[in-house]
Amino acid sequence: MGVSRAENEFAVQLFRRLPPRYDLLAEVLSFGQNRRWRAELVKHVIAGNPARVLDVATGTAGVAMAMARQSNAHISGIDVSEDMLEIGRRRVLEAGLDERIELDLARAEELPFADGGFDAISFTYVLRYVGDPAATITELARTLRPGGVMAGLDFYVPPNAVWRAAWWLYTRAVLPPAAMLLGGRAWWEVGRFLGPNISAHYGRWPLRRLLAAWDGAGMIDVEWRVMSLGGGIVMWGTKRA
Repeated sequence: MGVSRAENEFAVQLFRRLPPRYDLLAEVLSFGQNRRWRAELVKHVIAGNPARVLDVATGTAGVAMAMARQSNAHISGIDVSEDMLEIGRRRVLEAGLDERIELDLARAEELPFADGGFDAISFTYVLRYVGDPAATITELARTLRPGGVMAGLDFYVPPNAVWRAAWWLYTRAVLPPAAMLLGGRAWWEVGRFLGPNISAHYGRWPLRRLLAAWDGAGMIDVEWRVMSLGGGIVMWGTKRA
């Protein structure tokens, strides 16, 4: 697709030292909301009882495992971080889900799968780390069969001015030192990065532009739910037949 790998490499380096405590700290630093957002995502992905699901940016396989426990689907999870995948594979094995979940190294912008091979696709915290979000959405949709469902989750900027101000204060002044206290310097670096990164992303890719990208990728009936006063957003849609 000709997409630069620079954004991928940045994400790999940023999160390289996080895996051992990633899931615990993600919950603590999001006030437990990450779990709620994932549950909303999973609900839409498995609604049609898919047989084959692609989980993009699977990380330590939290979403993949949740989908496996709530459906009979075979799940292919991909991520750009081998460190995350190693932990994910161990968790999958310990949960006895290794016959239904397969985790591999791959990029969202260049998927090693055939056209229309999946009944459903999930992706989490992906579009802020790719060079061209619209092209990435198109590539994801390429591997989805007509009539299949795709759903994505990411952080968001609260639309309400009061909550947006509180969010800005939290992400700039509270999150970095809290992350440092709980997880050390690696988490401090992520905490310092997240707020400005989220703001910049939605400055370039506001909701209307993201919706246009989904439409351009052949997705219809696209809906979204703003979660936790605007801290997160889940979007989902169906591939045009």
